[in-house]
Amino acid sequence: MCWSATADLVAGVCVGVVGVACVAQVRDGRDLPLAALPLLLGAHQIVESAVWSSGGGSGPATVAWAVIALPLLAVWVPVGVWCAAPPRVRTRLTVLLGVGVATAALLAHALATGPVTAEIRGRTVGYTLGLSHPGLLVAGYLLATVGSLLLSGDRRLVLLGALAAVGALVCWILWRLEFISTWCALAALCSAVLLGWVRARRAVSSHHAVP
Repeated sequence: MCWSATADLVAGVCVGVVGVACVAQVRDGRDLPLAALPLLLGAHQIVESAVWSSGGGSGPATVAWAVIALPLLAVWVPVGVWCAAPPRVRTRLTVLLGVGVATAALLAHALATGPVTAEIRGRTVGYTLGLSHPGLLVAGYLLATVGSLLLSGDRRLVLLGALAAVGALVCWILWRLEFISTWCALAALCSAVLLGWVRARRAVSSHHAVP
């Protein structure tokens, strides 16, 4: 989420370009889901630019934004980390993946049974949907996404998890105060870290391939 339709659109395109670079440099198919994450984040921001342009409300763009932000990301991130992780850490990641699937199911049910609305609030967009036990869902969401990164066993992904945790807290505070929405900056930073991760994985793969 950015502070205007134009900012969201520009940021979305830029993050999407990083996503294309990530996918293009993948050598191991197991890395593809996580490498494609910036493509999803870029699309998410472009969708929100449509929310801005429509003045909020409960239209298709608002619903699409919520679907990506909530159930889809809750599953995508832990699946991507699990696929890329070495076998020795997959057992603990499977637990977090299960948490992500359960959280996504509850979020998807909430989206399917209740309205989702967006409201333009200065330089932020506020989204409203009916969630039962929101604290538990937020905890499950963070455990599945940030937790998977922190327990991935990969130094760069652990860094990504730490940046996501700290950055999300800062962005949430600024958004909660309705000062300015800076989630797009966090998405760009995380995408850049993922690009570095893909390149590092490619370099290791190329080194091992040399006879």
